[in-house]
Amino acid sequence: MIETAYAKINLALHVRKRRDDGYHELETLFAFVDAGDRLSVAPAAQDRLQVVGEFGGELADPFGNIVMQALATLRRPQGWAVTLEKNLPVAAGLGGGSADAGALFRLVEREYGLPADWHARAARLGADVPACVQSLACIGRGTGTELEPAENDLAGTPVLLVNPRVPLSTGPVFKAWDGLDRGAMPLGTAREIAFAGRNDLEMPALQICPVIGEVLERLRQTGATLVRMSGSGATCFALFGSTEDRDQAQRAMPHEWWTLTGALR
Repeated sequence: MIETAYAKINLALHVRKRRDDGYHELETLFAFVDAGDRLSVAPAAQDRLQVVGEFGGELADPFGNIVMQALATLRRPQGWAVTLEKNLPVAAGLGGGSADAGALFRLVEREYGLPADWHARAARLGADVPACVQSLACIGRGTGTELEPAENDLAGTPVLLVNPRVPLSTGPVFKAWDGLDRGAMPLGTAREIAFAGRNDLEMPALQICPVIGEVLERLRQTGATLVRMSGSGATCFALFGSTEDRDQAQRAMPHEWWTLTGALR
């Protein structure tokens, strides 16, 4: 069996407050690109994981990989040998690990169905994992695990992802957030929320990783309809009115940067 782990982007990400449990209260609009990592599964005597692909070398510990953790939380009648083709950069604001876990959940669902408490099991793996299981546009609240459907009028929109090949861990970015509540995420369709929303982690991420500013500026010069940083960075995205405009923008990016083209699901 083969499944794509769709890249996650945050079309809007509003940080409202620090919670008593140390996490942050969020309001976000999740969206997913129709490309990403790739998982393939074959029967085996016991669970095992092989990681390949451009960024496979950055995941050296298979037992610490979230895919192995997902395998452990979803018991099956037989073991699975999983090959993870790691095409998405690590620590990039794309929910790569969460997307991989979400793809594993979908593979288990396809073969055996999911347990009734799958959402809680996914949330224990990571805040983005529940959204990544279905990998469809949705609104996340709380730490991002409280999901509700979004009216997705952006499906099919051409999108370009750009990462300057600089890893950026989530923890330091949240720690650098200034703590100011800049207001709730707007209501409406996915398009309305995205274009009226913002990413409150953009400024702290820029302080830690200034090259993000260059990425954003390069993307704004392409005539994209919307340019924003995703998650805690350093990946930025741009939405376009046509695939031709998107592909032309990709060609204009510095060759040393990582890029990915696709469409929103």
